[in-house]
Amino acid sequence: MALALATGEAKVWDAALDLILQPRRYPNGKVHRLIENLAHRFSLHGEGYFHFITHPEIQPTNNSAEQALRFVVMDRHMTQGTQSQRGRDLCERLGTVIATCSLQNRSAYGWIHAAIRAHFNGRPVPSLLLDSS
Repeated sequence: MALALATGEAKVWDAALDLILQPRRYPNGKVHRLIENLAHRFSLHGEGYFHFITHPEIQPTNNSAEQALRFVVMDRHMTQGTQSQRGRDLCERLGTVIATCSLQNRSAYGWIHAAIRAHFNGRPVPSLLLDSS
């Protein structure tokens, strides 16, 4: 099984990086832009394409990340976004808090309330990180 996986991975690497490894096969460098994009992506992030195969805890898609951000995108479409960089920064931060609290089954309102109280009382803001101790 491991040999078959290594062989298959090597074939994918060869095909994806062919443009970079064998530039003379492509006269005048005329290749489709999608082929150039794939070769470039593989040269930078190729290892990640195979990680999920050997690490079952890693999902092969980014669906969970997209689902976590969906409410932010929907809000931006409905409200037409903000008019300033400060507003965009605030929305990004609140979106992060809401998504993180949702993943941890915590109340985003409760965390924001505690953070505001901590700020006005001169205490550190509560952490969004899970306690790993």
